[in-house]
Amino acid sequence: MHRVHNLLHSVQICKRFDVTALPDHDPDAGGARARKRNATRARIAETGLQLFLRDGYEATTLDDIAAAAGISRRSFFSYFKSKDDLVLAWQAAAWQEVCAALRTVSPDTAPLDAVRRTLVAHAAQYQHEEMEALDGVMRASETLTIRKQAAYATQEAMLFDVLCEVWRQPEKRAALRIVAMVAMGAMRLAIEDWRRRPEAGSAAQALERTFDLIRAEI
Repeated sequence: MHRVHNLLHSVQICKRFDVTALPDHDPDAGGARARKRNATRARIAETGLQLFLRDGYEATTLDDIAAAAGISRRSFFSYFKSKDDLVLAWQAAAWQEVCAALRTVSPDTAPLDAVRRTLVAHAAQYQHEEMEALDGVMRASETLTIRKQAAYATQEAMLFDVLCEVWRQPEKRAALRIVAMVAMGAMRLAIEDWRRRPEAGSAAQALERTFDLIRAEI
């Protein structure tokens, strides 16, 4: 039964997986070779994520991913360096979706409020069991966990750049930098809270609580 649940969650999550948001995906690639490479990279990433969610990260081998994606093991390394890189590519794609959503907000909105709503809306796409499955993959190995923590700095820089695109006034840049730092801290604390107290609600609700605490102290 647990295996069936994992399979259902992998299908549901991958339906939301926007392969066009993968790093290195070129939406303007006009040549047949570039389009084929984009499609293959997306297929490998989606296949790997499905297998990780269904069978577990450690139990899934590179040979398993290559076979399921219809490529050779050697070809895998033309697109990803390791299983860790595949997972981190998914994480980066998910963050690019957050940034894309944030670019659509009105500059009349307070930046911190806009980031809060965007992050909560993104987290609310996933059911509790789906978030648990994804979190399990992201924490499946020590090296992956370490690299995920390091990726937060890149995400914060991306968030700051997007904020500067929406709120263009030069005098706001220092405040926007603070917003980016606070938002990333809130996200990390919310994930820890949700992981520690799953009975308290969803990850989206944990984010709401964390931002409420920040608002109360500002």
